[in-house]
Amino acid sequence: MTIISGFSRLPRSKKLEMLLGKLNDREKALGEIESYRHPDPEVQKLHDEFSENTITNFHLPYGIAPNFLINGRTYMLPMVTEESSVVAAAARSAKFWSARGGFRTRVDQMIKNGQLHFTWKGDHARLKEAFPELRERLLEGTGHITSNMKKRGGGIESIELVDKRDVMEGYYQISAGFDTGDSMGANFINSCLEEFGRIFKEFLRTDQRFGEGGKEADIIMAILSNYTDGCLVTAEISCETDRLQEIASPLPADEFVRKFCMAVRIADTDIRRAVTHNKGIFNGMDAVVLATGNDFRAVEAAGHAWAARSGRYGSLSESGTENGRFFLRMTIPLAVGTVGGITGLHPMARRSLEILGNPGAKELMGIIAAGGLATNFAAVSSLVTSGIQSGHMRMHLSNILNLLGADEREKEAAARFFSGKNIGYAAVEAFVNAMRKENNNGNQY
Repeated sequence: MTIISGFSRLPRSKKLEMLLGKLNDREKALGEIESYRHPDPEVQKLHDEFSENTITNFHLPYGIAPNFLINGRTYMLPMVTEESSVVAAAARSAKFWSARGGFRTRVDQMIKNGQLHFTWKGDHARLKEAFPELRERLLEGTGHITSNMKKRGGGIESIELVDKRDVMEGYYQISAGFDTGDSMGANFINSCLEEFGRIFKEFLRTDQRFGEGGKEADIIMAILSNYTDGCLVTAEISCETDRLQEIASPLPADEFVRKFCMAVRIADTDIRRAVTHNKGIFNGMDAVVLATGNDFRAVEAAGHAWAARSGRYGSLSESGTENGRFFLRMTIPLAVGTVGGITGLHPMARRSLEILGNPGAKELMGIIAAGGLATNFAAVSSLVTSGIQSGHMRMHLSNILNLLGADEREKEAAARFFSGKNIGYAAVEAFVNAMRKENNNGNQY
């Protein structure tokens, strides 16, 4: 195995040459790679600087799901996803619920957490006694970092000493809560925490109460937590049971509700179903998170951890009936930003926020949660009525036809022929080949 050193310092041309050496059809590969680069050099330079060792861009479709009525306001949701059924499902749910009161969302708080992890071999009682003074030192010592955030209504909300010696010898945390306003705040939080470490070491070294014990503290790391259980958003849809008949067909509305609620309960009791159920929620959430330039990996990590907070992984949503009304609701941790980072740099992320009416972070949390609840409702509704495959197979047929290079006439003929039939690659390929053979013989298919 050859180890490549200094790859990041090589010009793009050299990196590309090394990459092309791994590919079979160099000319075709080079054409594809270059075709995905932006024609405007300045725009491409911006994209290059988003990441490292950039060779080209990887395009994903940018779609719109209209008719989202959220807290009395109508939105068009920008959605970035390669799975067209996600946008279709979100739009279908949004239109259905727009006539039934829409989505209601609520955000109670927006506190993010970060921790300074350290070990301490000194006197625990002495550290605990001195901590109120240390807390003031930490707040004062990070003032140069927090001043601008405070002007925007944010800052450090809490600082606590956490004794973790029950899980690891001598292990402690300084755990802090942060309000970062409309920004995601990762750099702000990590900067504060790293400064905590410097102040803490200096405090122990100079405070007479600790003496030589001040040298016994070992800073392990300082880092924010993506488990944002202090940033919770709740989304809900509900209506009278009989108003579900339109989507319940061919089932009676009450039978649809029974099966729907049972499907959600199954997801809450069976991990194999729960993972797929929750993935359906993230289908809608991630698409909006990506479109607005936010971190879908952090959003998913927090959501899955929340789904397992009881010690058993279960459904993120719950469903039932109350006073003759069906409901589907979800509470989920969600930390996103509308200023700073990629949200402020990527042109389409900025446009996405503009399409949404330039929301603040709290409003965007509700929009994203509504997107996830919409795809969840659509998926479970399909599962308990017609099944999930009818919609998926239409998309599957489209993908196969594109792989086979079918033209529009062949696509239309295939759509008619395979309507209501099972769809597989071999069957579609045989159909297209037969159609082309007929055409070559001068016959109309």
